[in-house]
Amino acid sequence: MAKPGKVLLVDDDAAMGKVLAALLSQEGMDPQHVAGGAEALARLDAAPFDLVVADLRMPGMDGMALLAELTRRRPELPVIMLTAHGTVPMAVEALKAGATDFVLKPFDREELIYAVRKALMGAKKAANATPPQATSSSDLLGESRAMHEVLATVRRAAPGTATVLLLGESGTGKELIAREIHRLSPRSAGPLVKLNCGSLPDNLLESELFGYEKGAFTGAATRKPGRVELAHGGTLFLDEIGDVTPMLQVKLLRVLQEREVERLGGTQPIKVDARLVAATHRNLADMVAKGQFREDLYYRLNVVPIHVPPLRARREDVAVLARHFTEVHAKANGKTMRLDDGAVERLQREPWPGNVRQLQNFIERLVVLSDGPTLGVADVERELSPQGSPVAESASAPGSLDAARKESEREAVRSALAKAGGNRTVAARILGLSRRGLYYKLEELGLA
Repeated sequence: MAKPGKVLLVDDDAAMGKVLAALLSQEGMDPQHVAGGAEALARLDAAPFDLVVADLRMPGMDGMALLAELTRRRPELPVIMLTAHGTVPMAVEALKAGATDFVLKPFDREELIYAVRKALMGAKKAANATPPQATSSSDLLGESRAMHEVLATVRRAAPGTATVLLLGESGTGKELIAREIHRLSPRSAGPLVKLNCGSLPDNLLESELFGYEKGAFTGAATRKPGRVELAHGGTLFLDEIGDVTPMLQVKLLRVLQEREVERLGGTQPIKVDARLVAATHRNLADMVAKGQFREDLYYRLNVVPIHVPPLRARREDVAVLARHFTEVHAKANGKTMRLDDGAVERLQREPWPGNVRQLQNFIERLVVLSDGPTLGVADVERELSPQGSPVAESASAPGSLDAARKESEREAVRSALAKAGGNRTVAARILGLSRRGLYYKLEELGLA
């Protein structure tokens, strides 16, 4: 991410832009103002930002159109919508379309600062957990028996209403399977509302899940529906459900049992009709045995379990995925490229502890840094080498002490990543490294 607190303000009202910029500057942030959606996209192409705050009503490209384009280009970038009281229903639609939050105009200063800090905190925590989930439906590509079984279970489960629990390592495509379940369900015309339970601290996660009434806490200047409520008539996808605290586990259990939710500061339960799909890289059964996860909630979630296999357990899928990613990233970079059979065979020998996500990132780097229409073994080996170059690879001759040390470190890092389910923060803790130190080590060992 960019320097924390770098915020792009998008509003055609120059006076409003100055007011917003002044408020955020007083809070130690780095705001920049542009007058419209097209200008915002150009500014984002030129420099990284941590957050976008955009007016809903603007001439030309309005806030909804900008949100749609940002969701396509930068799905990891949080977006807060500014809206007048008369367009609250449209703001709710923006939340369903992927906005992080909305703030009513004229806004309360504390509410605005609260919303901005909450969005920045969520984005920072998500970035520290794992790289962003790939958004391409190609994560569901696969010719292996294991993936055929997963997709067959998805097709059988999708038409029903039972809760689905997706289990598997990070980077295997669990979010995309949740999308497929929603797409194939009778609820496909309704919203698919997503929330990563591991990306927010407990107090913010509670307000995001269940919403709040005006005055429920400092900064709550208006009533706000939660994600559970927004998913009414559709599907609620809760990623990293294993990170939810015991207190919130109790509240989620009530949602599943009673099909109702109560906003923070509220006194009346609100009926909701949303199908729940949950996902985790953790072993919930072990957590139940250790008293870290409620047994009754586990059984409520584990109605239709789907185990998503890691890429190393379906090596035959590497070929179709690698070729697809090559085509996608070559097109995105204005190139025409293909992998030859030797390159594919070499890719199939790698363990890919980060699974499909890691493979996709590797192929993107390979495409960007390579020339010529055909990518061969030499190109793959160059990017797999410790520094991504043949020179670095030759610096440690086979059989040398340095080569043996690096291979030993490589195995230790792979083992830690496997134990951590691909979560680099947890893997760094296992290895006794800082998270940044682990990233340096991954680059050094050619595992990034």
